[in-house]
Amino acid sequence: MAQERVVVVNGARTPFVRARTVFQKMSPAALGGVALRETIAKSDIDPKLVDEIYFGIVSPPPEGSNIAREALFDSGLPATIACTTINRYCASSAEAAASIVAKIQTGQIDIGIAGGVESISSVRALFSQEATDFFQDIARTKTTGQKLGMLGKFSPKLLMPHAPGIKEPTTGLTMGQSADLMARQFQVSRVEQDQYAVDSHLKAHKAWENGFYKSHVVAVATPDGKIVDRDTDVRSDTSVEKLATLRPVFYKDGTITAANASPLTDGASAVLLMTESKAKELKMMPLGTIRGYAAAAVDIQKEPLLIGPVYAIPRALKAAGLTWDQIDLFEIHEAFAGQVLATLKAIESPTFCREKLGLDAPIGKMDFTKLNVHGGSIPLGHPFGATGGRMILQTLHGLKARGKKYGLISICAAGGLGSVMVVEAF
Repeated sequence: MAQERVVVVNGARTPFVRARTVFQKMSPAALGGVALRETIAKSDIDPKLVDEIYFGIVSPPPEGSNIAREALFDSGLPATIACTTINRYCASSAEAAASIVAKIQTGQIDIGIAGGVESISSVRALFSQEATDFFQDIARTKTTGQKLGMLGKFSPKLLMPHAPGIKEPTTGLTMGQSADLMARQFQVSRVEQDQYAVDSHLKAHKAWENGFYKSHVVAVATPDGKIVDRDTDVRSDTSVEKLATLRPVFYKDGTITAANASPLTDGASAVLLMTESKAKELKMMPLGTIRGYAAAAVDIQKEPLLIGPVYAIPRALKAAGLTWDQIDLFEIHEAFAGQVLATLKAIESPTFCREKLGLDAPIGKMDFTKLNVHGGSIPLGHPFGATGGRMILQTLHGLKARGKKYGLISICAAGGLGSVMVVEAF
């Protein structure tokens, strides 16, 4: 018996904004709550029908690390909905969607919401283990004498925080450093990266001006009374000449700059999922279905950190029963322009595909008129836990707007991980 399709009924995302700006005073729970609440409102469904919520986040707040549950409380949706938080780095909300799909397909639940959130503005500075031990020890003292004795061991260096950073514990390299090395390995030039970034900005700007994003981006009221209804990092006045004046960020002779990389971002996204028969029963018109999904991982001591999606693409296409040439829109996460262009070189390389993937031919050749047609993470921003949800919505709405059918979503992630999803629009 054929497995019933799971459909994406609707969804919403907040504007994506540069960290420590207009969403600085909004907690991850508050941002996630907006995405959940607006997804229910846009779907016009009784929230009591939702069985579970899976939400992604990479840097959860210490006072509420199950951000799915905290976002639920903030949203005002029924407290009886079970909640789970997922961390697969940049692919977290894509994995959340795949997990909800699996639960529905196996009959465990009928309806679920998947999404994610990231508030880089809320990430706190860390203290050393020595400082942590000291303050824990002083908290356990019972007498004044014990407290004074502990204070005698105090050193001002204990108050020196470690600035938050994004480093791979295994290699000691930041993601930016790894991406710069990846661009070198695949011989992606600085000019190519800058041109790619400019093109993505211009596509995103055009999409905003044409009203494309109004289909799924919702306005957010901030605690200080501002209404934010648009992504804040999209630039219509950028150019390759302007980008060429910027210095490399990670290596003096590197090619990655602040302009050809995605910015640190705050934002949230969510999608509503159910079986096709349930949608019909509830008289809902779905956006489409998740037709195939695959994850991959590479040894980051031997392979480029962000190459994982290339390994997952053939598996996702096979799961979807499609070929590369049948895909109408490609959404590739733009952590860095260099990473995207290096990924495409691997996809198109007979040698890479034969030696690394065991394929007889390249995966395919990219038609750039199908790639990130409404802009990607470089102009839109990249709130780690929310990007997958953004890409699902953007791909399905993009296919609908163009009267097309199949989309492929590719997300690289820290730790050498890659996630690829194939969707079909209705």
